[in-house]
Amino acid sequence: MSSLKRLVVNLSEIPNNELNNKLKEDSQKRSEFIREAIILYIEEKKKYREVEQMKKGYIEMANINLEIAEMGFASDAKELKEYEAKLSGCDLSDDDDSEKRRYILC
Repeated sequence: MSSLKRLVVNLSEIPNNELNNKLKEDSQKRSEFIREAIILYIEEKKKYREVEQMKKGYIEMANINLEIAEMGFASDAKELKEYEAKLSGCDLSDDDDSEKRRYILC
């Protein structure tokens, strides 16, 4: 018993004529052409699905990365405010000139 399966395809006149002309140009049998076309179609569909899955993954990761960056930014802003508050507390009056001296915190 053969593992090959028969496939019947109905085409209107114009696509059928174009197919026949192409087959003559390429010296190819109809069954070979259809077999190659089906295989190519299946492979392209697989690639398309993989690309779509990758797009989806990149979009999901972009959202996650944005959230992480915003958390880091909020943390940095908080630390900067605390640092500036400490710096402003280090402005001490000089007894002689009433000018302020700034001390750098390390």
